[in-house]
Amino acid sequence: MARAIVLRQLTNSPKSRLQLSRKLAERNVPEDVAEAVLDRFEEVRLVDDAEFADMWVRSRSQTRKLAKGALRRELADKGIDPEIAAGALDQLSDADEETAARELVERKLRGFTGGEDRAERDKVTRRLASMLARKGYQPSLAFRVVGEVLDAAAGQAGDGD
Repeated sequence: MARAIVLRQLTNSPKSRLQLSRKLAERNVPEDVAEAVLDRFEEVRLVDDAEFADMWVRSRSQTRKLAKGALRRELADKGIDPEIAAGALDQLSDADEETAARELVERKLRGFTGGEDRAERDKVTRRLASMLARKGYQPSLAFRVVGEVLDAAAGQAGDGD
């Protein structure tokens, strides 16, 4: 029964060992049986936390544009060892992170022409920096990127006059 539960879980999407362990506990599988089944799945590499972490970081950084901080928290929630998580996060460079932040801000600013009004610019800056913070970006990077993108948008709006 435990094997069937694990196989069904892995069919839907890759899972960490802790996620599978929790699922087996939910289904009242005895702990010793769960551990034996999970050990066997690790032996045959159907459960591999390092591979799972690498895949998770690639996927979430591309689709959700999450920064390393947010990804680190997500991996911890899934029971990934901090050293394994650090190895997976190494595939993201600071430049990758900055590019993703810039793309998020530019996407949110499509059609934005404001910027002459200081209060409006401050409000937009706070809103965009908060959005980046929720995605795990450091405040210094968030405010710098938002400022640069707003300056570029204001410059383009001024060129059309």
